Amino acid sequence: MRVIAHLQARADAVYDETYHHKLRGRLWDALDGTAYGSLHDENRPKGFTYSNPFPPGDMREGDEKTLLVASPHEELLAHVAADLKLDRELNIGEMPFRVESVNGLATDVGEPGTSGTIETGTGVLVRIPPWRFEEYGIDTDHDEAEFWRPEHTMEPFRNQIENNLDKKHGLFCPEYQPGPSAVDGDLFKGADLIKTFSIPVTVTQGQRETWVLSKWRFDYTVRDDHHRRHLNLALDTGIGERNSLGFGFVNITEKDGRRPGTEERIDA
Repeated sequence: MRVIAHLQARADAVYDETYHHKLRGRLWDALDGTAYGSLHDENRPKGFTYSNPFPPGDMREGDEKTLLVASPHEELLAHVAADLKLDRELNIGEMPFRVESVNGLATDVGEPGTSGTIETGTGVLVRIPPWRFEEYGIDTDHDEAEFWRPEHTMEPFRNQIENNLDKKHGLFCPEYQPGPSAVDGDLFKGADLIKTFSIPVTVTQGQRETWVLSKWRFDYTVRDDHHRRHLNLALDTGIGERNSLGFGFVNITEKDGRRPGTEERIDA
């Protein structure tokens, strides 16, 4: 599920590519005092992710942008929606917005047999742990987790994505249902790397690091109900790591017989 917020710029502003930490802060403020607020200090996937304010680019006063917040928890999204409606001023660093409207949005990859394409709206963070360097033939001069790059081949990328989604499946889906690694077949039937890039990221207040990220286009055909659940989980939680910083957010850009963006709206 998702919340879609339509924003209007309150002043001319330069687009801040390092918006992640400041937008995250507003979302955690919305969850403060709720059953989800304690997740902030837990070392586990948080159960939500969000888009960049899009379309990206510098803005003039009055320009419109859109923000999407996704989660498998309907109640979490209700708290976010209520906060955005109660306080319409949304300042993401030096980008000042007014929240014009907030609605719910149901997303689904489709019934078994449906084909489509999912694209990463924000960069995907995949780090290869040092204990798997030998298995993947990675020769480095350090013993810290290695950011995935194309020269590491697709195998570690696929494995880390699947392992990460397995963990989220264990947290957010019924225990009796099989996770991605417990079924036959790959999560995606095709993967096109759009680009890799690096940006400075404020991990916590006062701690800034440079991370290597990648953007992708993934093709899928839904095999069965289990595969459908796994793909929808990726839509709700993002793929890869640090989704609560907004990384790994994905959108359906093509689906059999349906234009993207025509998902059913619901009250939020």
